[in-house]
Formats: sequence, structure tokens, C-alpha cells
Amino acid sequence: MRRIAFLVWKELIELRRDPRLFAVVIVAPIVQLFALGYAATTDVRDVPLVVADADRSQHSRELMRRFDASGSFTLVAVVSDAAEAGRYLEDGRAWMVLAIPQGFGAAIVAGRPETLQLVADGSDSNSAGVSLGYANRLLMEYARETGQPTGAAIEPQVRVWFNPRLESRDFMIPGIVALLLLVITTNLSSMAIVRERELGTLEQLNVTPLRGLELIVGKLLPYGLVGLIDVALVLTVATLWFEVPLRGSVLLLFGLTGIYLLSTLGLGLFVSTISSTQQQAMMTTTFLFFMPMVYLSGFIFPIENMPAAIQPVTYLIPLRYFLVILRSIFLKGVGLETFWPEALALTGWGVGILTLALARSSKRAG
Repeated sequence: MRRIAFLVWKELIELRRDPRLFAVVIVAPIVQLFALGYAATTDVRDVPLVVADADRSQHSRELMRRFDASGSFTLVAVVSDAAEAGRYLEDGRAWMVLAIPQGFGAAIVAGRPETLQLVADGSDSNSAGVSLGYANRLLMEYARETGQPTGAAIEPQVRVWFNPRLESRDFMIPGIVALLLLVITTNLSSMAIVRERELGTLEQLNVTPLRGLELIVGKLLPYGLVGLIDVALVLTVATLWFEVPLRGSVLLLFGLTGIYLLSTLGLGLFVSTISSTQQQAMMTTTFLFFMPMVYLSGFIFPIENMPAAIQPVTYLIPLRYFLVILRSIFLKGVGLETFWPEALALTGWGVGILTLALARSSKRAG
């Protein structure tokens, strides 16, 4: 243990003496969390809206005011007919048209049902779908308050669990924590032994009393500690700045993060055994592992929406299991009794890749 402790201390000193590497390890996760926390969102706000108001009544103006004040829409123009409004969609000045027919106000006063038309630019299907959902909600609220079936014949009662604000940030940021941990610890550990080989210091370590396993543990342990520090920093920013709820056990989160680190560090060690240079190690981790994991883990695209032939492949992605664990702890506040299959699979993946990497590694490799 004493020999491992000295090697760990050596690695930490190298981190401290390299300002660029220190910035990558400590500063970069916080910067990336801020960037991705604001950019990685499926929320749609300030949708450009043009209203074709053929009624020009007090009721139509009130409806327009509600849309404009909602925060989801920005009223860019009010025109008299739908044909003129359509040109706003064609040239991209508006994403949606609300057509209010003549006699709308009179129908409200008389208590008669009235039909309003919504036309959306479907070029961006996600934004169009979300925008139509916002508009339907506003119309149903207006219908309920005026006692009319405007916008819907049936008034639904909607309840949302776990994320009642429907903030995509609450869903995305736990995933960003897992992604940052994967990128940082895998990259650092993949270049650990490769860097020693390039600098010629691996031969010096070979003549020390260190055994092969002690060398590997001493090289990986500092980056595991760095990963836990990064998690603590990122969790602090996520909960205090972005106000993402953390409803579950913090101790359980850190415990399962340690298991996840078996996968990321083991993967980095495996890459170091098949790479000759640091550049090659970084390229291998980026293109051979990071990109497939991001696309197939459920971080961006729901696994349920993937083709049936692709979905079984996602079971080979450790990030998939850790995403389920993190989001369950953050948003649902549940414990190991709920996501134990994911925890078990993550443990198996970590032990497996670490065993494979150790089998390929030796004190005198390279």
C-alpha cells in the first residue's frame, strides 16, 4: 500500500504541475455543465406567432394577449386573413399561425362553441409538436375560464409526476453529469500509461519494486479521486444554480458513481493497452467509444424509439445503466430496490472491462 500511495502522490503532483491538465480536470467540467445545461434542452420558448384575426373583437384581443404573455410565444404580427399569415410561415418569420374566425367574440358571448385553427411550420418536428402542445394548453385554459369548448371538446385533467414543471433541464443535467465523468476519467486514464511510455519514464518504473498490479492501481486511483471531486463540484452547481431537485440519497449516488468509475477507468486502461501515443488514445476513446455511447445510451435519443435491431446493442453501453440510476435518484428519489438490475449490470460491466484491461496490461508492457 505504501508503494501505491507514493505512486498516487506522484500522479497528483503531475496534475498540479500541469496547468492545462488541471484546467481540463477541474475547470472544464464546470464550464461544460454551464454550456450544456443551457444548450441541451428540448424546451421551446418565444415561438414566433402571427395571428390572423378576422374578428377584431375584445375577446380575440384578450386571447392574443394571453399567447403573447405566456412566455412560450412572441406575437410578431396581427393580420386579417389566413393567406397573408401563411406568407409569414413561408419566409420563416413565424413558426405558427393562430386563425381567429369572424364572429368569434359573438360566439363567446352567446355561449356557442367556436373552432380556432392552428397552423405550424413542421420543418422542425420536435419544436412544432412542443409548440402545438403549448398552444392547445392555452386554448383549453381560455375555454375553461369562459365556459366554452374553445380549442377542445373535452377538458382533460392532466397531472405530471417527477418533473411537474416539464423542464427538460431537470432531465438532461443528470445525464450531463454521467457524460462528463465518462469523458474526463476515460481520457485521463487512457493516456496515463501511454504518457509514461512516450516520456520514457515507464522503463524507470519497471526497475522499481512496484509490481504490475500496483502500478496500474497507482495510475488509476488518482483519476478515480478526481472523478469523485468533479462529481461533487458538478452536483453542487446542478442543485444550487440550475435548481435540479436531488430527491434521493447522496451517499447512494456516490457509491454507485464509484462503481461507474470501474467502467470508465477500466475502459481507459483498456484503450491504453491498444494505443501507442496519447493522440491515438484520445482518438480511439472519442470515435470508438464516446460517440456510440452518447448516441445509444438514451442520453439524447430515447432507446424505445430506436429500431428493434439496434435496441439490443444498447445493453452493451454502461452509460445506459448509469443514466437510469442518476435520473432515478435525482427526480424520483428511489433507492436500490428499484434500479438494482441497472446497478448489477453496471457492476458486471465494470468488473468485466477492468479484468480484460488488466489481462492485457503488465508492468513491463510496451
